[in-house]
Amino acid sequence: MAARKQPRLLDAGSRAPDIRLPRLDGPETTLREILTHGPVLLAFFKISCPVCQLTLPFLDRIHAAGALPIYGISQNDAEDTREFNRHFRITFPTLLDPEEGHFPASNAFGISTVPTLFLIGRDGAISRVVEGWSRKDIESLAAGAEVFRPGDNVPEWKAG
Repeated sequence: MAARKQPRLLDAGSRAPDIRLPRLDGPETTLREILTHGPVLLAFFKISCPVCQLTLPFLDRIHAAGALPIYGISQNDAEDTREFNRHFRITFPTLLDPEEGHFPASNAFGISTVPTLFLIGRDGAISRVVEGWSRKDIESLAAGAEVFRPGDNVPEWKAG
């Protein structure tokens, strides 16, 4: 049996592909349309991923504080993603990149693990890539917004 070639993860300095995906609760959108409002963080995730379940609620705090616009990109179907967002109280916009569609966005970005985060500038250039969970990276993305609260169980690092 031949090994399947793994796509290469896009890195900082690369140009982000202009993906087109359906919104969880709305029409399709493109990355180009999203970037007209400024830089954005794309957070690729799968609902069954424990590290995603840890990461996304903290990202939602960053988004809610207005520190950084965030778009989730779910590798699951709409029904399961809607339930995940409800359960983990995710309020940022979510796009769908499901398996039935062969993960067009995940493949375009070279995703092999989740969560994977891409900070993309208004010009479409990727300025930062984060794989898995890193407390330091989340604090940096928060840009001073209160992301961790007393009583939060926050590890320093977890692989995706």
